[in-house]
Amino acid sequence: MTGATILYIEDNFENRVLVRRVLEASGYQVLEAEDGLTGIAVAEERRPDLILMDINLPEVDGYEVTTRLKQTPDLAHIPVIALTANVMRGDREKSLAAGCDGYIQKPIDVDALPDQIAAFLKQRSEG
Repeated sequence: MTGATILYIEDNFENRVLVRRVLEASGYQVLEAEDGLTGIAVAEERRPDLILMDINLPEVDGYEVTTRLKQTPDLAHIPVIALTANVMRGDREKSLAAGCDGYIQKPIDVDALPDQIAAFLKQRSEG
């Protein structure tokens, strides 16, 4: 599903630049938000095909942002993938319990990321 629009909610500028470069090189359109509330607003306005969610966001963390997105009828169908440095035992489960549809740990594998995104989009189209 190349050409899909991906929203990346991430407070770290360098991470946003890296993910944007990797995904745009694979044909995706990338939207960015540097905090959770901005991310929710962008999702409501632009209706991306998939959302990459950093968990450690300032003010409202990624778990809460995901929960809010999944409670919004017009946005609940959009897959939310946790993209996080939280890799301790239980972190993946906590992300999924908050409503994330998948989990990718940082540091990202730039060679694998486009394929991981494609797989999540394929699951969505088949689901």
